[in-house]
Amino acid sequence: MSFKQIFISLLIAVMASTSLLHASATEAPIAVQKEYESKSITELMSSFWETTGISAIINLDDGEMTAEPKAEDERLMTAFESSIGRVIMIIIVFILFYLAIAKNFEPLLLIPIAFGGLLANIPLANMGGEHGMLGIIYNMGIANEFFPLLIFMGVGAMTDFGPLLANPKTAILGGAAQFGIFGSLIGAVAIGFSLQEASAISIIGGADGPTSIFIANRLAPEMLGAIAVAAYSYMALVPVIQPPIMKLLTTKEERQIKMKVQRKVNPKEKLVFPIVVIMLAMLILPESAPLIGAFAFGNFAKESGVVDRLSDTMQNSLINVVTIFLGLGVGSKLAADKFLVIETMGVMIIGLIAFSAGTAVGVLMAKLMNKFSKDPINPLIGAAGVSAVPMSARVVSKVGSDEKPGNILLMHAMGPNVAGVIGSAVAAGVLLSIFK
Repeated sequence: MSFKQIFISLLIAVMASTSLLHASATEAPIAVQKEYESKSITELMSSFWETTGISAIINLDDGEMTAEPKAEDERLMTAFESSIGRVIMIIIVFILFYLAIAKNFEPLLLIPIAFGGLLANIPLANMGGEHGMLGIIYNMGIANEFFPLLIFMGVGAMTDFGPLLANPKTAILGGAAQFGIFGSLIGAVAIGFSLQEASAISIIGGADGPTSIFIANRLAPEMLGAIAVAAYSYMALVPVIQPPIMKLLTTKEERQIKMKVQRKVNPKEKLVFPIVVIMLAMLILPESAPLIGAFAFGNFAKESGVVDRLSDTMQNSLINVVTIFLGLGVGSKLAADKFLVIETMGVMIIGLIAFSAGTAVGVLMAKLMNKFSKDPINPLIGAAGVSAVPMSARVVSKVGSDEKPGNILLMHAMGPNVAGVIGSAVAAGVLLSIFK
């Protein structure tokens, strides 16, 4: 067999494996080989080069087929913008990798999201399309709200309501932090979004990815990708966003306040609490029942003490698997043509303002409570009122211990943190009930 025949056979195998040959499976080997035997090695290399991602970037091939042929200048401009967009998104992806690996900023979220973004920006692969790997993941659990409910179930199984029950007034901080949601709702309407779109965007203020996906799918499905990316990005970047706000609004003396040891909560209180929460949701705000129900089920299974296998599965295996799929699915929306658009930029900006406002109002409310409370309250715990659990509680604890070594605020911060989870689900129920 000649070198050319060997080369042709290898070329056909590579091109067939990438689904770039359009001949039928039975005719491809013979028909295509005869066709390519009539071409020179240079022509064969040129044909193969056109199928590579490098060619798509260097030759500005946007990989899109349209019914109407574009003018050459317009095609080149579109292709140039597409290639530059991919480069920008890949740079963003590597920044997320750096934050996850070097800075340890929520790597469980950032690594799947960033890697999904990397895959979504591979030229010609169409991995984020309906039949691509990322598109399949997105459609099987994000577009239909299934993954958010599973995440809530796992979070419920990992949640300890003891800190909230030991100090019930910290629930006020969970409610105060929801100001970011309703404040950004007004802002989004003011700049031109419809009321439904603004409602879907505003939930980002609670830094609750599952709830954001749930409500966006109901109210603004066309914006689901941008909202999901924004919500999970801000959840992962809690260690970056919150500390400057916390320090700006508090004095050093306030950050050093040491809170009293909490009372020990009776196990029966913990067992009854999720039932009380779901009953209240059923009677007052049924629209919030799917999220609160999944959350309450996970917590009830843990606190019952008789289904440890189920509880352990929800806390570990289930939530880990769903986190992988959820991260990759959200990352699929980091494709340049979907992310680098005006609407997405608007969602990201409003979401950042909403999340920052929620953090700020939580801290300010804690400062106010501290003035009227018999027992001292460290204002830092107000930042944990957003529902990024347990990330924001860990950030509060770190900032507090940096200001005063040995001052452990984690359990005190978990009270408003879990209250924030319920608060964001309630806020979502309120917004959904408006458009019922």
